[in-house]
Amino acid sequence: MDYLGVAVVGFGTVGGGVVKVLLDRRRELQREIGVDIELRHVCDLDITTDRGVAVPKELLTTDFQKVLNDDKVGCVVHLVGGIELERKMMLESIGRRKHVVTANKALLATKGAEIFKAAAEAGVSVSFEASCAGGIPIIAALRDSFIANRIQSVIGIVNGTCNYILTSMSKKGASYHAALGEAQKKGYAEADPTLDVNGTDSAHKLVILSEIAFGKSFDYSAVYRQGIDTVEARDVQYAHELGYVIKLLAIGKARADGYELRVHPTLLSADHPLASVDGVFNGVCVRGDVVGDTAFYGRGAGRMPTASAVVSDVVDVALGRAAIAFGRVRKLPHVSEPGRIVPMGELVGRYYLRVNVVDKPGVLGKTSSVLGEHHISIFSVLQKELRPAGTVPVVMTTHEAKEADLTAAIDELERLDVVKAKTVWMRIEGNDSE
Repeated sequence: MDYLGVAVVGFGTVGGGVVKVLLDRRRELQREIGVDIELRHVCDLDITTDRGVAVPKELLTTDFQKVLNDDKVGCVVHLVGGIELERKMMLESIGRRKHVVTANKALLATKGAEIFKAAAEAGVSVSFEASCAGGIPIIAALRDSFIANRIQSVIGIVNGTCNYILTSMSKKGASYHAALGEAQKKGYAEADPTLDVNGTDSAHKLVILSEIAFGKSFDYSAVYRQGIDTVEARDVQYAHELGYVIKLLAIGKARADGYELRVHPTLLSADHPLASVDGVFNGVCVRGDVVGDTAFYGRGAGRMPTASAVVSDVVDVALGRAAIAFGRVRKLPHVSEPGRIVPMGELVGRYYLRVNVVDKPGVLGKTSSVLGEHHISIFSVLQKELRPAGTVPVVMTTHEAKEADLTAAIDELERLDVVKAKTVWMRIEGNDSE
């Protein structure tokens, strides 16, 4: 019978799930795929903390060199966070001609070309299904299932922490800070949630998804990123009145002149498939020129959903599929041409605006005039209640407009003496009739 020795490096939350599956289901996997996958090492600096899984003592080690020096280990599962240390360790595994499975999106988004090139030169594979959407098999779908398509767009909710916060704000009317506190209390948000709520995590995932979808390499530093920490409860409510929900979206779109890669809070029409993706769940919509619109939904994080994706990659290594796909499918950054990321000013879309103005006649006319001078056409208007300071929020949505025109219009609006606060604006995605 064929055999694959595996080492797991990083015995944290996900690592514990992977170890549990590999130990508990070794015989099942052997029967189903005809390969004996043996867990030979579990490596971590801390091998004493209880992870809720019984691991034979002889498998535990703090010495990474023991993993590298074991000739029976053909696959190393790298589940260490961060970039520089994990980069060094991963390159060492590759240098010993061991296949790699990883969930480290930050490393692949910023150093992916280096990692993939080293693996190609060593004749091994790097698999990363768990890096973008937990248990959702989106990488395999983009790489394999949609191979007949030119992918036109990939749009996703790929951060469960942000989605939980925005869902709480929408369903319960909670403020951002109250929703964040609830997420932290339930373990859905880190003590320091910065990389989640500022869009960094979603941007890492967007780069990886876009490189596979579009067959181009992208500069992570050029990806537009805006988080949810400035979203106010009243805008969530106003959006609801207009028929939208607010979600943090990772958006990749192909255009004739390049690619849109952007992460930001977005108003989604209520009938969009992603509008009903709530709580800590993730969802990804893919549009191909042959298949049309497709949608993927599931748990985007967590111990066992992520472990499911990791073990699927290990099985691909065991069956030889990982090496074939890695060596032949030309959709990774080390073999792809750079893709031009379209500047945000060139974006054309619809927008939501909340303009705070003094409550007197003619104000709406002045506001509309400024927008019109910048080629911004109003689609709908809500004039809300008078606020204590004598101002009233005017909520508008626009027809399609160029973003550079919109930002110029907002700059001029904020110089008017009747506008008394900074204008709040967000982008809109959806299939509204105009």
